[in-house]
Amino acid sequence: MIRLRGQLRCMTADERAAVIAHIADHIRLSRAEPACLSFDIAETDDPMVFEVMESFRDRAGFEAHQARTRDSAWFAATRQILRDFRVEEVGD
Repeated sequence: MIRLRGQLRCMTADERAAVIAHIADHIRLSRAEPACLSFDIAETDDPMVFEVMESFRDRAGFEAHQARTRDSAWFAATRQILRDFRVEEVGD
């Protein structure tokens, strides 16, 4: 299993608005991917920071998710936002 955990850190109100505008569709599309085990993006106590938690069955599924995301409306709208993520392989 591949797990990604981290944060999106918005620097402006416009960046936050982009996340809010695209978050529901991004979560829906990600959860529909065959290798997705879980996918959540949640607001934190800081309105400019979002907690990101993802898990995928295997490296190939995670890479397919990354490729799809880079070609999505989500990425087009949020690519400038600071991402502080850690990716780890869990289990065998």
